[in-house]
Amino acid sequence: MTRRDMLIGSGAVALLPLLGGRALAAPRTHTAVMANMRFGPLPPGLKVGDVILWVNRDVVPHTATARDGSFNVDIPARQSRRMTVRRAGTFAFYCRYHPAMRGTLVAAR
Repeated sequence: MTRRDMLIGSGAVALLPLLGGRALAAPRTHTAVMANMRFGPLPPGLKVGDVILWVNRDVVPHTATARDGSFNVDIPARQSRRMTVRRAGTFAFYCRYHPAMRGTLVAAR
C-alpha cells in the first residue's frame, strides 16, 4: 500500500463520523404494480432516496397520489413512471381516477 492509498483511505474513514458512523447506502429501485384495478403491495424496506417504479398493467390510467399532497404520479395505461422517495414517514395514497384504489407507503431515513 502506498502512502497515497493510505491518505485516501484515511480520508474516507474520517468522513464516517459526519455520516453518523455509517456509510450511505446506494439508492435502490422498488417496483409497485397496479393490476386488476388494485395497487399491489409495496416492497418493504423503502428508504429516502430510493426509487419506486410504478407499473400500470391495466388498460386505464391511474395515479399514485398522497393524501397529504407530498407526491402525485400519473401513470398512463400499460406504462410505468419513476418516483424518488423524498422524505421519511407513512403516507396514505390513492388513485385520483379510482378512489377505491388505496395503499400505504412507509419510508425510513
